[in-house]
Amino acid sequence: MSQLIPPSITLDPITVEVLWTRLISAIDEAALTLHRASFSTVVRESHDYSCMVLAPDGQSVAQATRSIPSFIGTLPMSVRAYLQKFPAETLKPGDVIISNDPWIGTGHLPDLTLAAPIFLGDTLVGFAGTIAHMADIGGRRRAPDNKDIYEEGLQIPILKLYDQGQANETLFEIIRQNVRVPDEVCGDIHAMVGACTRMTEGVSGLLAEYGLPDMMGFGDKIIGLTETAMRRAISDIPDGVYEATTHIDSFDTTAPLVMQCRIDVRGDELSVDFAGSSPQNRSPLNSVLGYTSAYSSYALKCVLFPDIPNNEGAFHPITITAPEGSFLNPSYPAAVEARATVGHYCTSAVFNALAKALPDQTPAESGVPLHGFAMSGWNGETPFSTIIFFNGGLGGRPSGDGVSALSFPTNVSNTPTEVLERAAPVSYTHLTLPTNREV
Repeated sequence: MSQLIPPSITLDPITVEVLWTRLISAIDEAALTLHRASFSTVVRESHDYSCMVLAPDGQSVAQATRSIPSFIGTLPMSVRAYLQKFPAETLKPGDVIISNDPWIGTGHLPDLTLAAPIFLGDTLVGFAGTIAHMADIGGRRRAPDNKDIYEEGLQIPILKLYDQGQANETLFEIIRQNVRVPDEVCGDIHAMVGACTRMTEGVSGLLAEYGLPDMMGFGDKIIGLTETAMRRAISDIPDGVYEATTHIDSFDTTAPLVMQCRIDVRGDELSVDFAGSSPQNRSPLNSVLGYTSAYSSYALKCVLFPDIPNNEGAFHPITITAPEGSFLNPSYPAAVEARATVGHYCTSAVFNALAKALPDQTPAESGVPLHGFAMSGWNGETPFSTIIFFNGGLGGRPSGDGVSALSFPTNVSNTPTEVLERAAPVSYTHLTLPTNREV
C-alpha cells in the first residue's frame, strides 16, 4: 500500500512528478475508454476527441496524451461557462453537463462538450471533461452556402445530460430526432460519459490513495512551473512588434480572406492581435474567438516550448485578441461549420509573424492544414453520415523538411480507405502516395 502523504506536507519534485504521471495515466485510460466504446469512425478511427481534468474553477490541469489542440484550448472556457449556469455549490455526484454552443466551445455544432464534477467525499475537487466530434448533428452538412448557424444543425444550450446519475431522456430524444445516425451519435455520447466516469474514478482514487484533500497541491505546482517555463521562453524573444499578413481562399474568388497578425512581445508576456483581418462573412468560413485563441496559443507553444505540460500555466502569459465582427471573432448567429478551414491558418499567421523574431526556430506554413470530406445519405435502406480527414503534411522546419501527410495543426488521423468503404457506399479507385514519404 502506498504511503499516505499528510495534506500539509510540501510536495517535493519527485513526488509531484509521480502524482503528475499517475494523473496523466488516469486520463489516458479514460481516453482509451472513449476510443474503444465509441461507435463512429470519426472518433474510433480519426481520433477526433480529447479528455481533460480541470480544477474546480475550470482551469485546465492535465490532458490525455493524444488530444486535439482546439479542444484542450476551449474545454476550460466551456467549463467556466457551465459554472455560470450551474454554480459549483449546486452540483452533485453523477451530474454531467453538455453543450455544443460554438461561442463557448470548440467553434462549431458537431463537437459536443461534456463535463462532470469530481468529488472526494462531499468536496468538489475538479471536473472531468471530454469533447468529441459527432458523426452528425443534423442541418445542412458543411454546405458552403450556409448563411447562419440555424442551417448548420441542432444547437444544444448548457443543460444537464445526467442529473445525479439520472439520464435526461427528453434531451436524448431531441438529439435522436435531429440527427441522421442516432445510434452512432448517442453511442458516442455514452462513450464520452464513460470516459468522464473513468476520469472521476481515477482522480478520486489517486487523491484517496495519497491522502490528499484535493489535487491542487500538485496541480498548482505543475501549473506554476509551466507558467514559469513559458515566461522564460517568451523572455528570450527580443522585445518588439512583429507583423505578417496571411491570405486565405474564400468562396468569393475575387476577395480572399485576410488574416492580419501582430505579435507584441514585452518582457515575459506576449500578445497576438488580429486587428485588420477581414470581417465575418455570410458563409461557414468563420472562426469563433475561442477557436482562434486555441490555435494561436498552440502555435506559440510549438515554437517556444513544445515539451512543457499542456495546462493553464502555458497560456497565462499569452493574450489573444481579434475584433468582434471579424471572421476570427464572428458575432452570433454567424455560420461557423467550416471554422477549421480558416481557423487552422491561425498557426500559419502566428508562424509567419514569429519567424521575423525567431527565424531559426519557426517552421513554415503547412501545405494543407486540414481537409475534411463530409458525406451523408442512404446506403440501401440504412442512413449513413460520416466525415473523413486527409491531410497535406507539416511545413518545412529550420532543421529539415516537413513530415508528409501529418495532420497539423490538428491531431486527427487520416481515415483508412477500408474503413470508409465499410462505413459508406464509397469506393476508392486510385490513391497517390508521395514519392518522398518518410517511414
